[in-house]
Amino acid sequence: MNDEQTWVAQAQQGSNEAFTRMVETYQTPVYNLCYRMLGEAESAEDAAQETFLRVFQHLHRYDPKRPFATWLLSIAAHYCIDRLRRRKLAIFSMDEADESEAGFELPDPASPNPEVESVKKEERDHMQGLLHHLDATDRAAIVMRYWSDFSEAEIADALHLTVSAVKSRLHRARRELAGLWQGNPPKQRSQRRPHESPAF
Repeated sequence: MNDEQTWVAQAQQGSNEAFTRMVETYQTPVYNLCYRMLGEAESAEDAAQETFLRVFQHLHRYDPKRPFATWLLSIAAHYCIDRLRRRKLAIFSMDEADESEAGFELPDPASPNPEVESVKKEERDHMQGLLHHLDATDRAAIVMRYWSDFSEAEIADALHLTVSAVKSRLHRARRELAGLWQGNPPKQRSQRRPHESPAF
């Protein structure tokens, strides 16, 4: 039994100290997922708190055969999806881009090159804005895949989808993001000189 399984078992038996350790371990990935989903720091903090409250209330339902991180982040993702649906966000319909999606990649949030850091930041912020054009479940799949490094099988488990449905959603979401990016690139990207390579 590893440390995580030990904490979970102890928390299930009522140990507040073990639950606190779990919160301290996972509060950053939970907050990051909520922020990517909701796009607002205050909303993400509220969602993270609600996630851990729900984890505390339903910890007795956790199946130790399932990865704890997947179970935890699935609770966060479902809560955020519900929040987004309650907001009744407008869904923007975009024509599918004719260009191939080959070469389109999500921005690397940890680039070590200081010369392009300002461009990277603008592009990360721009991508965060584009995420809000996606369907809530598609957004959850994209965030879990590219920011939380979930496998397609783990996303399927977390979102109660089939693996083929996850693949379809990821493909559709990547195409939509690529089309949105090409149709509305960040300002700094369009200001690069022709010989300069794009940040992604």
